[in-house]
Amino acid sequence: MTRPSRTVARHAALGLALTGALLLTACSGQAPAADGGFDPDEEIELHIAWWGNDERAAIMADAIDLFEAEYPNITVVEEPVGAPDDLFNRLATDFASNTAPDVFALGGAKPQEYGAAGALLDLSTVADQLDTSKYPDFTLTNATVDDTLYGLPTGGNAIGALINVDLFTQAGVPVPSDDWTWEDLADAANQISAELPGVVGLDLRIQDILGTYIAQYSEDGIYDWDGELATDAETVQQWYEYEQSLVESGGLPDPSTIVEHWNVTPDLTLFGTGKAAISFAYNNQIGSYAAGTGGADVQIIAPPSSTGVSGVSVLPSQFWSIASGSKHPEAAALLVDWLLNQPEPAKLILANRGLPFNPDTLAVVKPLLAPADAQSAEYLEKVLEVGVVAPPQPAGGSILNELSQRIESDILFGKTSAADGAKQWIDELGTSLAND
Repeated sequence: MTRPSRTVARHAALGLALTGALLLTACSGQAPAADGGFDPDEEIELHIAWWGNDERAAIMADAIDLFEAEYPNITVVEEPVGAPDDLFNRLATDFASNTAPDVFALGGAKPQEYGAAGALLDLSTVADQLDTSKYPDFTLTNATVDDTLYGLPTGGNAIGALINVDLFTQAGVPVPSDDWTWEDLADAANQISAELPGVVGLDLRIQDILGTYIAQYSEDGIYDWDGELATDAETVQQWYEYEQSLVESGGLPDPSTIVEHWNVTPDLTLFGTGKAAISFAYNNQIGSYAAGTGGADVQIIAPPSSTGVSGVSVLPSQFWSIASGSKHPEAAALLVDWLLNQPEPAKLILANRGLPFNPDTLAVVKPLLAPADAQSAEYLEKVLEVGVVAPPQPAGGSILNELSQRIESDILFGKTSAADGAKQWIDELGTSLAND
């Protein structure tokens, strides 16, 4: 198997317009998808890219080893990167230069954005190699554009609150239950920070929780079913003021530390290194966050709510998509089918990318789950009963994480007020939605 070490170039201008780069693909001479079926005698090389930590890379390597044994005429070149933005930044350049991998992971609004730009393969064209019939319709919404399916979900996850029970116990703070409020969280975080030197109560990355918080105050959440903004500046301001108060009272670390940990992998977070008692993360990440806590008892519960609405929705964690210009679309489809629908790789992947939506695959996975993943599955089943159904993130929503972080930084460092920052958040996101 070929596993080259590939350096991911950072764009000097992070604001490179992805849609513009993808539109260049239509003029770049990228080859159309090949006609005809899969030829088992043709020597084929496929490239696959994803984001994640070393554990995920090792799991993928083993799963791809099995694939290559099943299809000895196919060699798969693995191109993992650390963080989602690393992959998305790279893909923007690769599509414009006709060097995109055959198969790659996408998340959030990316399947719709790439699909609308013509960069992704219509999966109905490879139906003989890739069965999509087992997937519930709601799991495909984010990867469907104009009734065309451009990706299959790796599995489902939901945001929860991670609790380091040992740190709560050491600080003498009662462990919260599923019916706690944001006021309860603030009280607990402030007390833990005060009682335990070198530990903060809350380790926060705004992109992990803002959508859930807004959905507690808005019927649809950030967006409505028409792809338009469904929240208001007052709700966003309320969130940013909550952060400000936690920084001032010590429940959150100083702004520099918050910014420094915006996009790190779970094992490098304050929670993941045993230096924070509460964090927010998707349920399938429990094991990754708990790994560096020294064997602490880590649990996942519902995020706080002060409205009686959970705001939590079950979302596809990632999608596997195929480049529309792949020279080997049928072989690429076989690889996606292998990763999502076949039992042998399922025994390796388990819940690393979310609990599978394919019921046949889930039946293989459930008996094999480790305790952390079993806890993850139990939490997800609770969310399915009390959670909310979220509209898909529209293409213009791709700026959400960067925008929320940038405004957060300006507010916490005193460059703007929470009111002005919230208005800017609404204005910029609304403009982005309108332009896409």
